[in-house]
Amino acid sequence: MQEVLDTPIEFLKGVGPQRAELLRSELNIATFGDLLQHFPFRYVDRSRFHSVKELNEEMPQAQLRGTLGALRTVGEKQGRRLVATLTDATGSVELVWFKGVRWLQASLKPGQEYILFGKPNAFNGRINFPHPELELAASWEQGLNATLQPVYNTTQKLTAKGLGSPAIWKLQKTLVAQLTGQLSETLSPDLVDWLAGVSREEAYRQVHAPQDQARLDSAVRRLKFEELFFIQLQLLEQKRLLQEQVRGNVFAQVGQYFNSFYKDHLPFELTGAQKRVVKEIRKDMGSGRQMNRLVQGDVGSGKTLVGLLSMLIALDNGFQSALMAPTEILAQQHFATLSRFLEGMPIVVRSLTGSTKAAERKSILTALRLGEVHLVVGTHALLEDRVVFQRLGLVVIDEQHRFGVAQRARLWKKSEVAPHVLVMTATPIPRTLAMTLYGDLDTSVIDELPPGRRPIRTVHRSDHARNAVFGFLEEEIAKGRQVYVVYPLIEEGDPAKMQGLELKDLTDGFESLSRRFPLPKYALSMVHGRMDQATKDYEMARFKKGETNILVATTVIEVGVDVPNASVMVIENSERFGLSQLHQLRGRVGRGAEQSFCILMTGDKLGNDARARIETMVRTNDGFEIAEVDLRLRGPGDLMGTQQSGLPELHIADLVADAALLQQARQVAIRSLDQDPGLRDPRHAPIARALAERTRGKPVWGRIS
Repeated sequence: MQEVLDTPIEFLKGVGPQRAELLRSELNIATFGDLLQHFPFRYVDRSRFHSVKELNEEMPQAQLRGTLGALRTVGEKQGRRLVATLTDATGSVELVWFKGVRWLQASLKPGQEYILFGKPNAFNGRINFPHPELELAASWEQGLNATLQPVYNTTQKLTAKGLGSPAIWKLQKTLVAQLTGQLSETLSPDLVDWLAGVSREEAYRQVHAPQDQARLDSAVRRLKFEELFFIQLQLLEQKRLLQEQVRGNVFAQVGQYFNSFYKDHLPFELTGAQKRVVKEIRKDMGSGRQMNRLVQGDVGSGKTLVGLLSMLIALDNGFQSALMAPTEILAQQHFATLSRFLEGMPIVVRSLTGSTKAAERKSILTALRLGEVHLVVGTHALLEDRVVFQRLGLVVIDEQHRFGVAQRARLWKKSEVAPHVLVMTATPIPRTLAMTLYGDLDTSVIDELPPGRRPIRTVHRSDHARNAVFGFLEEEIAKGRQVYVVYPLIEEGDPAKMQGLELKDLTDGFESLSRRFPLPKYALSMVHGRMDQATKDYEMARFKKGETNILVATTVIEVGVDVPNASVMVIENSERFGLSQLHQLRGRVGRGAEQSFCILMTGDKLGNDARARIETMVRTNDGFEIAEVDLRLRGPGDLMGTQQSGLPELHIADLVADAALLQQARQVAIRSLDQDPGLRDPRHAPIARALAERTRGKPVWGRIS
């Protein structure tokens, strides 16, 4: 039956080649199936008919039934318009159209009874209807009519060509009628019963031409569940196939490297959460199946140490490991951290990035191939074909959402047996997103901070409190502490400034701070994205060594900067940053034993969303709670980034509003596969067919996430 939905849209009555091209270019509607999945975004109540005498201009819309009077044109050229009347038992009302005059004259039939729907308007003391919708009462009675009229997204170009929302609704009604008896079921009988007995065909019929609110609600729930269910089913089936078909190297022993580090080099006692996650990883890597595990941990929770312990287990079993980070600054930070942790141990750690000099690169590549490098830390440079490992056993990927799936798969292929994969993220992922993005991964959460860490105190201050803030910075510096000041822009001419936004900029701010904190008593560093790497490294090194008191920066310091002595983070124009970014920036402080502070500077006037973000930051340090608020405010696409997020396209479901239904869909998908792996039971035949259809022609990456 899928072939019907693959029918090109030009073959639907009322479309044709020209309209088909418009629908393709404007709304990406190319087939019957695409149109069917173009769902309404709201509904207008058309259950009531008004009489002419009831009309007034305050009504948002009105529906009448009456006889169409004679058509006449008024005016000339640009001012030409078509005028008519509609008459019922209580009086007459004027109708007027300024566009499509010739087409309307040819299609409207004076003397016939029509159903009118539109917005009443007052002109010269009389009510009229500009551009009302009209349909012959006879055809309206015979057609698929709804008391709730769907309203569809369209575009200005489509509307100008006669394909506004009412016209799209008309096409939908034509399509639904044409598909009667041709839409095969996609869910098992028990699931259809659970969903109030709404079949797939009935669901589409009610969504596009609802008879009443109750049936519409049931239809929407059915279609949302189906969409979410198949996403989860794909992820879980992918995970099952990987576990069954992709073997992994067995890391059977925890030996000298791990035990020596744990006994003599561990910088602090592991938290209970870290111990739990390491135990889960050890179990995975000893199972004989490839590990695919996501480790979520808030800023400063000790994910890197967990990653290192995993790499030491690989080394104890004779395998190399690679840690891949999305940016050079983060890769350098990881390299420095691992080198510090492993100081005094006979373990070779090297760094390979885009800026690695040619001679050093050649040396590293040779050593990797010969197995002389045990751990390598790098960026996308690790993906190059000339990077060959002697025995790659574990890949640790940091902030993986910055990498594309195909990129990650290239790293996987550098080993005859698929390496174990450990994904780390310091960006807390809301539960609904985690289920959708990483539903095929096992997930661990490090939900404790290392001992001695104090929660960061966050306060909101507006511009008029700036002198008091500067006074506080002087007090902290006098105690020997250091300060970050972050700006949204580098200089006055940045694009956001050109758009008229009143934003502070770094160059201006640096000059102001230099006057307020002058030499020789104070010293300032400046870091931003337009600097060359050597200058950035020099300025960062000065700050890390304590040679400067204040680091003035853009968000280039969002990740990869670890200065335990820095105790204050000031974020200028904090209302212009997203919650996730604010949380990441705040995580640059609070890395030592001293009390740390985050000061959110804003203008005096805040919009509702900005106020909600600031209040959330002040209220909590919990990254997962912050991520949930961020998801509600920004939506999943903006939260994860649309380019590399991996989010599936949703036509009707909403990951925020339908979180409970998503949870149900995942539970049902898990139960279905547990009871019937491979979906071979005849009852599951509709599900198996639909799943095969959805995955047809899509690449199977053997997902490395």
